[in-house]
Amino acid sequence: MEIRVLSRDIEKALRNLKKKLQLDGLFGELKKRRFYEKPSVKKKTKQIEAEKRRRKLLKRARSSGSGPRSGRPSQSPAASNNQARS
Repeated sequence: MEIRVLSRDIEKALRNLKKKLQLDGLFGELKKRRFYEKPSVKKKTKQIEAEKRRRKLLKRARSSGSGPRSGRPSQSPAASNNQARS
């Protein structure tokens, strides 16, 4: 990783460095490794994170319009015909 300091602007170079490190995930990794985590706790945390990612993907897929609109129950054609006759 390389950060160039142009025209003695060290503040901007530091901001760029922090942004690159953040995008690289270094700060999160340091936070996780600050204390020892038992293997059983690591496994549980990993499972929870995977579940969060899965729910997030499902939520995005639903909101992109691939499924029925939220807030309105979907009706089958037979159910809508029964309501029209009533």
